[in-house]
Amino acid sequence: MDSNNGNIAWQRSNLTRQDRQLKNRHPSCVLWFTGLPGSGKSTLAFALEQELFARNVSAYVLDGDNIRHGLGRDLGFSADDRKENVRRVGEVSKLFVDAGLFVLAALISPNSSDRRMVREMFEPGDFIEIYVRCSLTECEKRDPKGLYKKARNGQIPNFTGIGANYDVPESPDLVLDTEQQTVPESVAVLIRYLEERNYLTLR
Repeated sequence: MDSNNGNIAWQRSNLTRQDRQLKNRHPSCVLWFTGLPGSGKSTLAFALEQELFARNVSAYVLDGDNIRHGLGRDLGFSADDRKENVRRVGEVSKLFVDAGLFVLAALISPNSSDRRMVREMFEPGDFIEIYVRCSLTECEKRDPKGLYKKARNGQIPNFTGIGANYDVPESPDLVLDTEQQTVPESVAVLIRYLEERNYLTLR
């Protein structure tokens, strides 16, 4: 049903995002990890989730592959379907942020316009775009799921980095170079970024 239908009204809770943040004792936001397949987005997101958990920060990872097992299982990999997948994850992230959680979204999200669309769903400061930088050569060398090999063999059309473009973020909030940094080093950079900007303490 069209969300603009006049018969639909937004039902408001008696609890606010601020109420939930106070209970959790920390702010909420979305960290959006974007990068080529195999760059390390999911690895970093899950490592950060574990570190935040150890610090009593409520966080949850929305992994691109996991999402396609459920929320996005009806979608393919056309430009329109990719856009819709990103939009859906953006909307779910917005709900989680309202619930007072840290959302760690790990998606290739190759198109800059799609990432901008998601950023515009949030208030300033609630969306942190993290570019997980890793060269195509290194990603293809890693090939953790064997997808680059399949793409080179023509088994996966429109595979990002091979048959489809990836728009490198022009001005991400943070860049993590996984060719130069280990996972613990990258997580330390992320924690420092959050601490310096008071994302881990109520403002």
